[in-house]
Amino acid sequence: MFESSVADTLDEQLAALVGKPLGAGGPSVAPDPVNQPMIRHWAAAFEDRNPVYVDPQFAAGTRFGEIVAPPLMLQTWTMATPKLTGIAERGGSPVERGGAFVLTILDEAGLVGTLATNSEFEIERYLRLGETVSAETKLESVSPEKQTRLGPGRFVTWVTSYTVGSGEVVGRQRFRILKFRPGDAPA
Repeated sequence: MFESSVADTLDEQLAALVGKPLGAGGPSVAPDPVNQPMIRHWAAAFEDRNPVYVDPQFAAGTRFGEIVAPPLMLQTWTMATPKLTGIAERGGSPVERGGAFVLTILDEAGLVGTLATNSEFEIERYLRLGETVSAETKLESVSPEKQTRLGPGRFVTWVTSYTVGSGEVVGRQRFRILKFRPGDAPA
């Protein structure tokens, strides 16, 4: 009877977070506008030789009319600068967590293992040089507890919306992880 009551309380806590921003502090704003050096480094790192990312003359003759950023670079503009000091105490998170963070609640419930399961991007349009990107991440869902090969766990899904200017959505990323209880895997 007590276990059911605890599970209901956990389910209620998690349900109350669905649709709300993850962490505290509101949307994150890119520290730098979309810029050519970062695009050039990204394209080089991925050996992406598309000239629309690095050649102004070529890009001028395309449907874009100018240099654009690779679409999957969207997330990089608003990523927080990692903090290495205290990373172990944050469970491996490279940034501080704030507010009623769903992962903290699941950690406290014993679901301390984390496995990324999938990431999906929707690109509305390419970013242009000089644009400043903002990102807001909201919790989309937390599954009921399921028995997985890794142990009992819950799938957690959040959606990040990326905007520029006065709120124009340029893309979204849906990210899903499995939070599980290590050591409780079925034999």
